[in-house]
Amino acid sequence: SRGSSATRAPVSVRASADRPLWLPGSTPPEHLDGSLVGDYGFDPLRLGSDPWTLYWMQQAELQNARWAMLGVVGILVPELMTKAGILDAPMWTEAGAKQYFASPVALTIVQFYLFAWVEGRRWQDILKPGSTSEDPIFKGRGYVCTGKDVGYPGGKWFDPLGMATPDQEAKLRLKEIKNGRLAMLAFLGFLVQANVTGKGPVDNLLDHLSNPGKVTFFSNIGW
Repeated sequence: SRGSSATRAPVSVRASADRPLWLPGSTPPEHLDGSLVGDYGFDPLRLGSDPWTLYWMQQAELQNARWAMLGVVGILVPELMTKAGILDAPMWTEAGAKQYFASPVALTIVQFYLFAWVEGRRWQDILKPGSTSEDPIFKGRGYVCTGKDVGYPGGKWFDPLGMATPDQEAKLRLKEIKNGRLAMLAFLGFLVQANVTGKGPVDNLLDHLSNPGKVTFFSNIGW
């Protein structure tokens, strides 16, 4: 049920009075007690005051952070490889219009089906933690998610190198959400840059480095 899911808190990173806060000296809201990974007491609008909403938003942030990290890498690497002459990739905003091995309609249908499968399984796990620990397709083959917290499945599928040892798991989770938040901000920056300059992030960086005094954020927006 919703209630049982919402009370299933992730690994606690820090829940003490002297924990770091986004604004030093501020008083965090009561619902942010430091038990969530990456909790620095930031919720000025009290959007997470309801336990279920807080639980849902924590999961949403985690998933969006992971997609953002993949997206940032997917934008930077092809552009860097194209600059190095290794690849001939279009700008990331134009990649969707490129002709691939299948038609756009076919790719969209396949992508929609795969996303529906994955998100459906994730939603099941949110409502009933542990209910999707073993995939029915590979049942009985040892591919079991050993993680005990929603959003952190673990096991051979999601931790094949066994990096999330008990003494490292909390640190890795904190690093992940920090890097994920940076990636979300970076992706927003890439999006704004592309709309203003019509160029990718690498081109924009090279333009700035070639003339730091004149090619800046302000010059790009016409100030």
